Amino acid sequence: MAPQHHKVAIIGSGPAGHTAAIYLARAQMNPIMFEGMMANGFAPGGQLTTTTDVENYPGFPEGVMGGELMDKMRAQSERCGTVIETETITKLDCGKPFKLWREGADESGEPTDTADAVVIATGASARRMNLPGEDKYWQNGISACAVCDGAVPIFRNKPLVVIGGGDSAAEEAIYLTKYGSHVNVFVRRDVLRASKVMANRLLKHPKVTVHFNTVATECKGDGSLLTSVATRNTKTGETGELEANGLFYAIGHDPATQLVKGQVDLDDEGYIKTIPGSSETNVTGLFAAGDVQDKRYRQAITSAGSGCMAGLDAERYLTELEDEQ
Repeated sequence: MAPQHHKVAIIGSGPAGHTAAIYLARAQMNPIMFEGMMANGFAPGGQLTTTTDVENYPGFPEGVMGGELMDKMRAQSERCGTVIETETITKLDCGKPFKLWREGADESGEPTDTADAVVIATGASARRMNLPGEDKYWQNGISACAVCDGAVPIFRNKPLVVIGGGDSAAEEAIYLTKYGSHVNVFVRRDVLRASKVMANRLLKHPKVTVHFNTVATECKGDGSLLTSVATRNTKTGETGELEANGLFYAIGHDPATQLVKGQVDLDDEGYIKTIPGSSETNVTGLFAAGDVQDKRYRQAITSAGSGCMAGLDAERYLTELEDEQ
C-alpha cells in the first residue's frame, strides 16, 4: 500500500503539539497529529494527563485538572481541522520527504506516511526512582515538578523532601520553602553537585536541612496521601524514617528523542538543539517544540508557546516550499 502523504505531521500530543496543530490547521496546512498510545509511558496528552490540579495555566482562575486541560486542547485542535491518529510513530527518516512508520509497521521497508514537514513534540519524562509505594502515592504527595505542584494545599506548612544534589534540586528545595514548614534534601553522595552559589544558598537556608549520603528506600502513607519517607545512610547502612507530606524528585529528565538520534543535532543531555529564537533544527523542515528541546522551563505554558513558534515556522517553510514548486 502506498504511504499516505501529508503537508505536515505532528508527533506528540502535549501542549506543544496541540498548539502547533491549532496554528497549522487555521493556516489551512491540513496537519495530521500522531498522538501516541502510551508513547514514552504517557497516554495521549502527555505529562499533563498524570497531573491533578494545574493552577498556573492562564485562563483558569479556579485551576483545571491536567487531563481536562488536555481534553480541551485536543477538542480545539480537532475543531480547527487537525486529523488526530491515536497511533505511535516508531521510526522516522529525515530524508525528503520525511518518512514515518506507525507502530507495527516499522519492520516494513515502505513507510506508512510521508510528510513535507514534521513538528516533533514528543516531550520528556521525569526520572523516577521506582521505590516501594511510589506508584500508590504518585500525585498524592509525590511529584517531579516543584514549580507545578508546590503550592498545592496538601503541601502547605508541611514537611517536604527533595531528592537530588544538582542545581535543579537546590532551586526546587528553595522554591518549596515558600510553602512547606521545612524542606529536607536527600543527597546520595557526600557533596552537592550544584554550582557553588546554589549550594551555599541551599546550605544556609534556615528552612532547609541537607542530608548527605542519604537515599530514600520507601514511600509510606495512610492509604490516600504520603506521610513519610524511609531512608538509608549509604555509608553506615543506618535506616530511618522522616515525616514528609511531599516528596519531590529532582534527578533529571529523559527527552524522548529516540526517533531522531543520529539524524538531528542533540545537546550533551540528549535534548534537540534548536536555532536560538526559533523551533528550527539543523534538519530543514523539522521543527522541535516543547520539553523535547527545553531542559530549563518545562512548563505547560512554555511548551504551548514553543508549539506556537513551531506552527508558525512550519507554516512559513511550507509556504516557501509551495512557492518554489
